[in-house]
Amino acid sequence: MDVTGRRAWDRVWSLRAPFGAAAVLAGAVTYLAVVDPHEPGHYPVCPFYYLTGLYCPGCGALRAVHDLAHADLAGAARMNLLFVFCVPVVITLWARWALRSWQGRPVRPDIARPAYLWGLLAVAAVFWVVRNTPFGHFLAP
Repeated sequence: MDVTGRRAWDRVWSLRAPFGAAAVLAGAVTYLAVVDPHEPGHYPVCPFYYLTGLYCPGCGALRAVHDLAHADLAGAARMNLLFVFCVPVVITLWARWALRSWQGRPVRPDIARPAYLWGLLAVAAVFWVVRNTPFGHFLAP
């Protein structure tokens, strides 16, 4: 047993959720890297775009993932800048989750604090509106 009283196998076992989530995400990214969303007909059209002709905050995210998987940061930013800015945040949160799981400490849902959620919602709403205006056309995919 180590200092915290946890056996090595318990530490490894505690990482099953973070690494399981990472494996699923890696599979999805691999699929998007292989099946190009820039080619018409490979993926369905965004329902919001289909019904309104306006871009939602997620429009272009599949193409951004494809571009990031091919190390094209500029192309990804052209597709969905908000998504590109969220990627390092998600990676940081995942690393924190994995570290806390390894240490046997509870994973605190700091991201679920109301102020953070309202802030994220406000940023997404502003991005949604601005990308559909004439002066925000550079944010459209």
